[in-house]
Amino acid sequence: MRNRETNAREAGGQATGAPALDLNLLRTFLAVYRTGSFTAAARLLGLSQPTVTTQVRALERQLGRELFERQARGVSPAPYADELAARIVQPLDSLAMVTGGSADDRPPEPVHLAGPNELLTRRILPGLAPLVERGVRLRITPGLTEPLLEDLRAGRHDLVIGTFRPRGRALTAVPLSDEEFVLVASPAWAERSGGPARIAADGPAALHGVPLVAYAEDLPIVRRYWRHVFGRRLVRQAAVTMPDLNAVKAAVLGGTGFSVLPRYLCADELSSGALVLLHDPDDPPINTGFLVQRPGASANPHVALVRDHLLEALRDR
Repeated sequence: MRNRETNAREAGGQATGAPALDLNLLRTFLAVYRTGSFTAAARLLGLSQPTVTTQVRALERQLGRELFERQARGVSPAPYADELAARIVQPLDSLAMVTGGSADDRPPEPVHLAGPNELLTRRILPGLAPLVERGVRLRITPGLTEPLLEDLRAGRHDLVIGTFRPRGRALTAVPLSDEEFVLVASPAWAERSGGPARIAADGPAALHGVPLVAYAEDLPIVRRYWRHVFGRRLVRQAAVTMPDLNAVKAAVLGGTGFSVLPRYLCADELSSGALVLLHDPDDPPINTGFLVQRPGASANPHVALVRDHLLEALRDR
C-alpha cells in the first residue's frame, strides 16, 4: 500500500531510485509560491526569512532549476515553479489535513490590513465586530497608499485599501467604494464669504481672503476640486497644512478657514450645522478606492473572509 510520503515524493517529480525531496523544503516552496514573498512565507510558516531563503535555494540545487525570480519587492515564480506547484499542492494539502499541519488547534495567522487613516477609523473599524466574533485577528496599519503598496509587495500586508489602482500586474485590485469631495467651512466663515449663494454666482473668487486649510503643501485634494468643479487652476497657498484629514476637519470646525474633505468624514457635521456646504455642484469630484492584494489565494483563510466582508460592507455605500 502506497503511503503518503511516497505520494508526496512522486508528486514532486522524483523518479524511482532518485533521492527523495525533503517535505519541509516542498512546504516552504509552496508557501513562497502562494504568498509571492519570502517575508510573507516566513510569517506564515513561523520561520525566519533567512531560513526560508536557505530552504528554497536548497530545493533549487536539488532540482537543478530556478524556482523564483527575485525582484525588488517579493518574487515571481519561474516557469518550472508553476509545474511543481501544480504537482504537489493537492498531496501536500491533503497530508497537512491528515497530520494536522494546517488544521490543528492554532488559530490562523492575523490578517494584516492597511489603508488611509481616515477611512480606517471612520468606515472600516466600526464594522469589524462581526469578523472578530468569528475569531479573525486583525493587525491594522494606517498610511499613504504608495508606501503601503510597496509593503504589500514585500509581504508585510495581506490587504491594502488604496486611493488609486496600482500599476502593473503584480497586484490585483477591485473597486471598493467611492468618496465624494465637498467644499466646507464653519458657519462664521460661510457667512463672511457670502455662503453658497455667492459662490454659485461668483465662483471661487468668493473665497478670496478666507484662509485655506489643506492636507499637504501641494494641495492635491483642493486642486482637484478646483479643476473638476470650477474648471480652473488653483492659485493660492494654504494657511495651515496637516497630513491628517481628521485634523484638517478639526481646524475647519474651529473656524480656521475652509477646506475640501471627503463627505463621509464630515457628514455628521454637515447634518448638525457645525460645518456648512459652500457649494453643491451637479458633478462633484469622486475618488474610487480599491481593495488590493497579491495575486493568488492566500494560505490564510481569514484573508478571504476579511476581503469579502469589506467588499460587501463598502462597495455600494
